[in-house]
Amino acid sequence: MASNYEDRFWTSEDGLRLHYRDYAGPNDSGRLPVLCMHGLTRNARDFAALAAHLSQTRRVIVPEMRGRGMSDYAQSSDSYNPVQYVADVERLLAGEAIERFVAVGTSMGGLMTIMLAHAKPGRIAAVVMNDIGPEIETSGVERISGYVGQGGSYPTWIHAARSLSSVHGSAFPDYDLDQWLEMAKRTLVVSQNGRISYDYDMAIAEPFSKPGNAAPANLWLAFEALRDVPMVLVRGELSDLISPATVKQMRARNPAMTVVTVPRVGHAPSLDEPEARTAINALMASAQ
Repeated sequence: MASNYEDRFWTSEDGLRLHYRDYAGPNDSGRLPVLCMHGLTRNARDFAALAAHLSQTRRVIVPEMRGRGMSDYAQSSDSYNPVQYVADVERLLAGEAIERFVAVGTSMGGLMTIMLAHAKPGRIAAVVMNDIGPEIETSGVERISGYVGQGGSYPTWIHAARSLSSVHGSAFPDYDLDQWLEMAKRTLVVSQNGRISYDYDMAIAEPFSKPGNAAPANLWLAFEALRDVPMVLVRGELSDLISPATVKQMRARNPAMTVVTVPRVGHAPSLDEPEARTAINALMASAQ
């Protein structure tokens, strides 16, 4: 079956060739495009099902940040930080003449959403924040630091799926083998030597633990740019990255925010869960 997106590329300020999936959507929809931004170790495949669904009514753009998927790896690991990722996305938006849009951000992509809003208030019409907020829990960062950049390769997809299960099993206690295989095929790729390996530059781990790289400072102030912007916060019931206290404060700062909790799931929901999809559909219906 033919894909419903086109692989396209743009160039960063420092000359990297960066990849994005462009789901064209109906030519005459007149609706704002959607920008989907993935998490730290993920790529455009994370949004495959959601993007295909949303593109029935509007254009969807899914960029892969430098060092992930089909995007070039950076020459210096120092550029693997949220400020640089946002600068890269700004060039993509400018190149596509996109001035206003709906944002969907998972984890790191949610932090980028906040930063994009703060840089130009008013340009984001609606937001889906996936298991992330302006304040992130130390325990979650420590857990991520424990596996990011560790590498590893596997002879079969079954081996890769079982490895993911051993690392992330506490976040997805009800996943069966088929679901772990699905996650493996979103996260890993067949490398040139025929083995299955992670689809990101292991060097992204080097700056992750430095101050300001896991999450930039003063994001609560930046979050004010999203006050009264229609928002769906999807939180995994078992999440260790965003606390109930942070959710409560986000709701106080943005009365237009709806909270959806995905049961028996940690960081991060896939956004294909029925609870998440229903809330996202309602948000999109109101975001013209």
